[in-house]
Amino acid sequence: MKRRDFLSKAAIAGLAGGTALLAACNDDTKKAGETSQAAAPAQVGKTVHWKMVTTWPPKFPILQTGAEDLAKRVEVMSNGRMKIDVYAANELVPGLGVFDAVSQGTAECGSGSPYYWAGKDPACQWFSAVPFGLNAQGLNAWFYSGGGLDLWDEVYGQFNLIGRPMGNTGVQMAGWFNREINSIDDFKGLKMRIPGLGGKVIARAGGTVVLLPGGEIFTSLERGVIDATEWVGPLHDLRMGFYQAAKYYYTPGWHEGGSCLDVMFNKDKFNALPSDLKAICEAAAAQTNMQALCDFEAQNGAALKELVEKHHVQVRKLSPETLADLRVLAREVVAEEATKSPMATKVAAGFNAFQKQWGSWADVSSRTYFDTMSIGV
Repeated sequence: MKRRDFLSKAAIAGLAGGTALLAACNDDTKKAGETSQAAAPAQVGKTVHWKMVTTWPPKFPILQTGAEDLAKRVEVMSNGRMKIDVYAANELVPGLGVFDAVSQGTAECGSGSPYYWAGKDPACQWFSAVPFGLNAQGLNAWFYSGGGLDLWDEVYGQFNLIGRPMGNTGVQMAGWFNREINSIDDFKGLKMRIPGLGGKVIARAGGTVVLLPGGEIFTSLERGVIDATEWVGPLHDLRMGFYQAAKYYYTPGWHEGGSCLDVMFNKDKFNALPSDLKAICEAAAAQTNMQALCDFEAQNGAALKELVEKHHVQVRKLSPETLADLRVLAREVVAEEATKSPMATKVAAGFNAFQKQWGSWADVSSRTYFDTMSIGV
């Protein structure tokens, strides 16, 4: 689907449901429902009933609850003509079985993060996070205004899927470690839970990457099965209790500057929907995408304060030299991954071109803005 088609359909959905996309950070679903019912008459027709499966634990904040919020938005904007039942990991299918379940039509839609599906096509990784790549703002700009969604359609289309952003964690932390990281050499022999392209960089640095589902990370860290882990950021790291199992909390999240969460639709099922319900699904995904990022940005600060002041966590910064060495390895890894499939080559080229274009502006605008903040303007 072309970007202009997406935007026009999102606009139609906003009119049909009475919920403006630009009000993304106002998650008052009840109020949205009242507005919808007042603004549009109930439509006659058979109710569409879908299942959504996710990779997330039950009621997991922002991630699993975001999937549930999307379902609520779809129901409200459609005046009840479309209902989506949401199943957490292992309630209907295993967490990492989501991609196949939706591709095959066992469930009509699902949620995870695109780099989980790198085994299907390495190109998927560029839609989640690239080490030293785009942050959340840049990634959304690429998706909605820089051709990213068109490339995403090509990649997921190979598997009878349509993918859309449905959230972003913002900049993550570098992770929790049971040893100090003073140079690139300290990654040698380190057993770390870290997925995606970031994990391949750690392996290149001499570490051992261990892939674990969320529910097994704390126990593995506590028992020494792994020496380090990254997860998300302060909000979720506090909830996971990692401060009880690791001594050092490192920043910045060089590996994931703004990690995208996805919603995937079975392409056949999606294309069978009437045009207004298609547009409503698109608009609900876009609204949930913005809401999730707002939630992370709003809540991470308080969680970090609690980790430091209540639990006495030691927050450390990776040295400039360590980051420079990681950047060199990241360039090597990303370049190699881009050769592993025709779509990876194509997506990487599109991503790199956009990052080069956007980065020059981001550097100027961000520096100017934060300079004014530093002098109290």
